[in-house]
Amino acid sequence: MPDSAAREIASLPYEPVVAVLLLSTAAAFFGALGALPFGLPRPPTRAVVGGAYALASGFMLGAGYLLVSRGLDRTTIAVMVGAGLGVAYTHWIHVYSGLEGLETGPAPAAARVVGLAADAPTGLTSETGSTSGNDSGAARPGEHLAPPVAAVAPAAAAGPGVELGYQVLLQNALHSAAEGVAIGLAMVLELRLGIFLALALAVHNVAESMALTEVLRRRRMTVGEAAGLCVVAKIPQPVLALAAFALAPVVTGMLPAALGFASGCLVFLVLTELLPASYRRTAKQPVGILVSLAAGAIVLLEHVFVRGSG
Repeated sequence: MPDSAAREIASLPYEPVVAVLLLSTAAAFFGALGALPFGLPRPPTRAVVGGAYALASGFMLGAGYLLVSRGLDRTTIAVMVGAGLGVAYTHWIHVYSGLEGLETGPAPAAARVVGLAADAPTGLTSETGSTSGNDSGAARPGEHLAPPVAAVAPAAAAGPGVELGYQVLLQNALHSAAEGVAIGLAMVLELRLGIFLALALAVHNVAESMALTEVLRRRRMTVGEAAGLCVVAKIPQPVLALAAFALAPVVTGMLPAALGFASGCLVFLVLTELLPASYRRTAKQPVGILVSLAAGAIVLLEHVFVRGSG
């Protein structure tokens, strides 16, 4: 652990592990806020949910950049190896958990008929009761994400590319695990950086949970149930934050590789899941603008409030 971080943590009026637990847990509970817009008389449109995916992507890219830049300040090879391992690990987890292509693969026509399609532009039921045939991924004016009228079919009839309940939660839990590692490692590097990253990922959790709620509402869940499951999906965040914070000082020589690993996981998730899901819901130009603004804001604010106050 760097000397500056050790001094900051030693000055806390309570155990540092409590600070990590409180920050990461608060960030996880922020996820419940993402379900609230679906309780409004006019739920978010597909374009709005696509924008939420884009914002979540930008925040994750910004967090990944902060971690890898801190690692490159120490060494290069270890960070590159760690990033490669993070990408390989995340890809392996997706392949062997059945999550590969869950968000990016088209849903079969039979599944769309029963209203189970994960991200397919067709088969969504609007508030007027008609189905959307907009295969370009862009939202039609006035189209809202109301739950489907058709009954939910058994999981066996869903087929590949269709989100099942446990798969949706597992996918979001994997996101949360990488984010938890990022928070724990940031706390090891510098207290202010850890606090800043936890706040940034808390806002990210709101946007990501809005996207998760879109899926859960199509499965006839209430807003309250969706909000609860959004928090449940974020449980790995405080668990992995505590684990990373506890283990990183023990193996100090592995800290640059660990930073690269966390960054590789975050960037891989953005490129293979969040961005494709965003593109399926709205036009590419707004996505690019939102991602750039969100990532740039994270880097700029970190420079002002963390490095600038050091």
